[in-house]
Amino acid sequence: MKKLREVKEMFQSSLQELLVTRNMVLCGLMAALSVVLSMTASIEAGPYIRIGFSGIPNRIVECLFGPAAGCLFGGALDILKYALKPSGPFFFGFTFNVMLAGVIYGSILYKKPVSIKRIAAAELLVKVLVNCILNTLWISMLYGKGFFVLLPARMVKNAVMLPIDSAILYFSLTYVRKLLNRIGYGEEIRHGQAARK
Repeated sequence: MKKLREVKEMFQSSLQELLVTRNMVLCGLMAALSVVLSMTASIEAGPYIRIGFSGIPNRIVECLFGPAAGCLFGGALDILKYALKPSGPFFFGFTFNVMLAGVIYGSILYKKPVSIKRIAAAELLVKVLVNCILNTLWISMLYGKGFFVLLPARMVKNAVMLPIDSAILYFSLTYVRKLLNRIGYGEEIRHGQAARK
Protein backbone atom coordinates (compact mmCIF):
# COMPACT_ATOMS: atom_id res chain seq x y z
CA MET A 1 0.00 0.00 0.00
CA LYS A 2 2.84 2.38 0.86
CA LYS A 3 4.57 1.54 -2.44
CA LEU A 4 1.36 2.26 -4.36
CA ARG A 5 1.06 5.64 -2.64
CA GLU A 6 4.66 6.47 -3.55
CA VAL A 7 4.04 5.57 -7.19
CA LYS A 8 0.90 7.74 -7.25
CA GLU A 9 2.79 10.67 -5.70
CA MET A 10 5.62 10.26 -8.24
CA PHE A 11 3.18 10.41 -11.17
CA GLN A 12 1.36 13.42 -9.68
CA SER A 13 4.67 15.21 -9.13
CA SER A 14 5.70 14.38 -12.68
CA LEU A 15 2.47 15.82 -14.11
CA GLN A 16 2.96 18.99 -12.07
CA GLU A 17 6.38 19.45 -13.71
CA LEU A 18 4.53 20.17 -16.97
CA LEU A 19 2.76 23.14 -15.35
CA VAL A 20 6.07 24.98 -14.90
CA THR A 21 6.73 27.36 -17.79
CA ARG A 22 10.48 26.88 -17.99
CA ASN A 23 10.06 23.09 -17.90
CA MET A 24 7.71 23.34 -20.88
CA VAL A 25 10.24 25.52 -22.68
CA LEU A 26 12.97 22.95 -21.99
CA CYS A 27 10.66 20.18 -23.29
CA GLY A 28 10.12 22.21 -26.48
CA LEU A 29 13.88 22.59 -26.95
CA MET A 30 14.39 18.86 -26.35
CA ALA A 31 11.66 18.05 -28.90
CA ALA A 32 13.33 20.25 -31.52
CA LEU A 33 16.72 18.68 -30.78
CA SER A 34 15.25 15.18 -31.03
CA VAL A 35 13.69 15.92 -34.44
CA VAL A 36 16.98 17.29 -35.77
CA LEU A 37 18.98 14.34 -34.39
CA SER A 38 16.52 11.80 -35.81
CA MET A 39 17.07 13.21 -39.30
CA THR A 40 20.82 13.70 -39.14
CA ALA A 41 22.71 11.84 -36.42
CA SER A 42 23.12 8.08 -36.47
CA ILE A 43 26.14 5.82 -36.91
CA GLU A 44 25.93 2.43 -38.64
CA ALA A 45 28.59 -0.04 -37.44
CA GLY A 46 27.75 -3.45 -38.86
CA PRO A 47 24.42 -5.25 -39.20
CA TYR A 48 23.54 -5.18 -35.49
CA ILE A 49 24.90 -1.84 -34.38
CA ARG A 50 23.18 1.45 -35.15
CA ILE A 51 24.05 4.18 -32.70
CA GLY A 52 21.37 6.86 -32.74
CA PHE A 53 21.19 9.97 -30.61
CA SER A 54 17.58 11.10 -31.14
CA GLY A 55 16.42 9.29 -27.98
CA ILE A 56 18.74 11.26 -25.69
CA PRO A 57 16.39 14.31 -25.45
CA ASN A 58 13.60 11.91 -24.41
CA ARG A 59 15.80 10.45 -21.67
CA ILE A 60 16.68 13.95 -20.44
CA VAL A 61 12.98 14.86 -20.14
CA GLU A 62 12.19 11.55 -18.41
CA CYS A 63 15.06 11.96 -15.95
CA LEU A 64 14.29 15.59 -15.12
CA PHE A 65 10.49 15.53 -15.13
CA GLY A 66 9.46 11.94 -14.44
CA PRO A 67 7.37 9.14 -15.90
CA ALA A 68 4.10 10.96 -16.65
CA ALA A 69 5.87 13.86 -18.37
CA GLY A 70 8.15 11.41 -20.19
CA CYS A 71 5.18 9.35 -21.37
CA LEU A 72 3.27 12.35 -22.75
CA PHE A 73 6.39 13.92 -24.24
CA GLY A 74 7.42 10.67 -25.95
CA GLY A 75 3.96 10.00 -27.40
CA ALA A 76 3.51 13.53 -28.75
CA LEU A 77 7.05 13.59 -30.16
CA ASP A 78 6.63 10.21 -31.88
CA ILE A 79 3.50 11.43 -33.67
CA LEU A 80 5.25 14.70 -34.61
CA LYS A 81 8.27 12.86 -36.04
CA TYR A 82 6.00 10.61 -38.08
CA ALA A 83 4.07 13.63 -39.41
CA LEU A 84 7.33 15.35 -40.43
CA LYS A 85 8.94 12.26 -41.97
CA PRO A 86 6.60 9.30 -42.47
CA SER A 87 8.27 5.91 -42.93
CA GLY A 88 5.90 3.03 -43.53
CA PRO A 89 2.36 2.84 -42.18
CA PHE A 90 1.51 4.61 -38.92
CA PHE A 91 0.93 2.04 -36.20
CA PHE A 92 -0.02 3.13 -32.68
CA GLY A 93 1.83 0.15 -31.17
CA PHE A 94 5.15 1.90 -31.82
CA THR A 95 3.86 5.12 -30.22
CA PHE A 96 2.69 3.06 -27.24
CA ASN A 97 6.22 1.61 -26.99
CA VAL A 98 7.76 5.09 -26.82
CA MET A 99 5.26 6.07 -24.12
CA LEU A 100 5.92 2.88 -22.14
CA ALA A 101 9.68 3.48 -22.40
CA GLY A 102 9.08 7.00 -21.04
CA VAL A 103 7.28 5.55 -18.03
CA ILE A 104 10.07 3.01 -17.41
CA TYR A 105 12.97 5.47 -17.72
CA GLY A 106 11.09 8.15 -15.77
CA SER A 107 10.18 5.77 -12.94
CA ILE A 108 13.77 4.60 -12.54
CA LEU A 109 15.64 7.89 -13.09
CA TYR A 110 13.33 10.66 -11.79
CA LYS A 111 14.53 12.44 -8.62
CA LYS A 112 17.46 10.05 -8.28
CA PRO A 113 21.21 10.54 -8.71
CA VAL A 114 22.65 9.59 -12.08
CA SER A 115 24.36 6.20 -11.73
CA ILE A 116 25.51 3.67 -14.30
CA LYS A 117 23.73 0.83 -12.44
CA ARG A 118 20.38 2.63 -12.47
CA ILE A 119 20.77 3.58 -16.14
CA ALA A 120 21.80 0.03 -17.11
CA ALA A 121 18.75 -1.36 -15.27
CA ALA A 122 16.42 1.01 -17.13
CA GLU A 123 18.10 0.20 -20.46
CA LEU A 124 17.85 -3.54 -19.82
CA LEU A 125 14.17 -3.37 -18.93
CA VAL A 126 13.32 -1.28 -22.02
CA LYS A 127 15.41 -3.45 -24.33
CA VAL A 128 13.78 -6.68 -23.14
CA LEU A 129 10.17 -5.56 -22.71
CA VAL A 130 9.83 -2.86 -25.37
CA ASN A 131 12.47 -3.58 -28.01
CA CYS A 132 12.63 -7.36 -27.99
CA ILE A 133 9.07 -8.34 -27.06
CA LEU A 134 6.67 -5.55 -28.07
CA ASN A 135 8.53 -4.16 -31.11
CA THR A 136 9.04 -7.67 -32.46
CA LEU A 137 5.36 -8.42 -31.92
CA TRP A 138 4.25 -5.27 -33.79
CA ILE A 139 6.65 -5.97 -36.68
CA SER A 140 5.41 -9.55 -36.84
CA MET A 141 1.77 -8.36 -36.96
CA LEU A 142 2.43 -5.62 -39.54
CA TYR A 143 4.57 -7.57 -41.99
CA GLY A 144 3.36 -11.14 -41.43
CA LYS A 145 6.75 -12.46 -40.31
CA GLY A 146 7.04 -15.02 -37.52
CA PHE A 147 7.69 -13.58 -34.06
CA PHE A 148 10.25 -16.27 -33.20
CA VAL A 149 11.94 -15.87 -36.59
CA LEU A 150 12.55 -12.16 -35.92
CA LEU A 151 13.36 -12.44 -32.22
CA PRO A 152 16.92 -13.91 -32.23
CA ALA A 153 18.46 -11.16 -34.40
CA ARG A 154 16.68 -8.48 -32.37
CA MET A 155 17.94 -10.00 -29.12
CA VAL A 156 21.52 -10.00 -30.41
CA LYS A 157 21.22 -6.39 -31.55
CA ASN A 158 19.83 -5.24 -28.19
CA ALA A 159 22.43 -7.23 -26.23
CA VAL A 160 25.21 -5.54 -28.24
CA MET A 161 23.65 -2.09 -27.81
CA LEU A 162 22.98 -2.38 -24.06
CA PRO A 163 26.44 -1.31 -22.82
CA ILE A 164 26.83 1.26 -25.61
CA ASP A 165 23.46 2.93 -24.95
CA SER A 166 24.02 2.79 -21.17
CA ALA A 167 27.39 4.55 -21.49
CA ILE A 168 26.03 7.21 -23.88
CA LEU A 169 23.08 7.91 -21.59
CA TYR A 170 25.26 8.04 -18.46
CA PHE A 171 27.62 10.63 -19.96
CA SER A 172 24.72 12.61 -21.49
CA LEU A 173 22.74 12.85 -18.25
CA THR A 174 25.86 13.66 -16.22
CA TYR A 175 26.75 16.47 -18.63
CA VAL A 176 23.18 17.84 -18.73
CA ARG A 177 22.96 17.96 -14.92
CA LYS A 178 26.27 19.86 -14.76
CA LEU A 179 25.11 22.25 -17.47
CA LEU A 180 21.79 22.91 -15.73
CA ASN A 181 23.62 23.55 -12.46
CA ARG A 182 25.76 26.18 -14.18
CA ILE A 183 22.78 28.11 -15.52
CA GLY A 184 20.97 28.06 -12.18
CA TYR A 185 18.44 25.40 -13.10
CA GLY A 186 20.20 22.57 -11.35
CA GLU A 187 19.45 23.19 -7.67
CA GLU A 188 15.76 22.40 -8.12
CA ILE A 189 16.56 19.45 -10.41
CA ARG A 190 19.08 18.01 -7.98
CA HIS A 191 16.52 17.94 -5.21
CA GLY A 192 13.75 16.91 -7.58
CA GLN A 193 11.64 19.96 -6.83
CA ALA A 194 11.14 22.31 -9.74
CA ALA A 195 10.33 25.84 -8.60
CA ARG A 196 6.71 26.61 -9.37
CA LYS A 197 6.80 29.84 -11.37
